Amino acid sequence: MSHSSTDRNPTLDVGDYRKVIVEQPFIIHLWEDRTRGEQWVPAYDTKGLALLSDEFLRVASNNAVENGQRSFELKAVRPGVYQLVFEKRMGWKFTAEERRVFRIDAQPSTGN
Repeated sequence: MSHSSTDRNPTLDVGDYRKVIVEQPFIIHLWEDRTRGEQWVPAYDTKGLALLSDEFLRVASNNAVENGQRSFELKAVRPGVYQLVFEKRMGWKFTAEERRVFRIDAQPSTGN
C-alpha cells in the first residue's frame, strides 16, 4: 500500500481499505515535513478503534530540514467497519492541507 504524501482525492480508493483482526495492532505510515509545520491529526470512532502509539522517524540529512515518516499504531477493539481520517494540519491554517481517509474493516478473531 502506498503512503505517499502526493495530492490525493479525499474519497476512498482501493489502497485506503484495510481488513484487520480485532485486538491485533496495525500501522499507518504517513510522510510529514515538520520544517513546514506539517502534522497529521487522526480522527476516528474511539468505541471501535484505539491509538496505541504515534511516533515520528526523522529522515537523516545534513541540513536543518526535519521531515520523515510518522507511524500511527492502532487496533480495533470490536468488530465493525470504521472510518479513519488523517488531516495534515499546519499550525497557522484553519483548514487541512491534505486529507487521507481509510476504511477499516475489523473482523473478529477466529482462533482460540
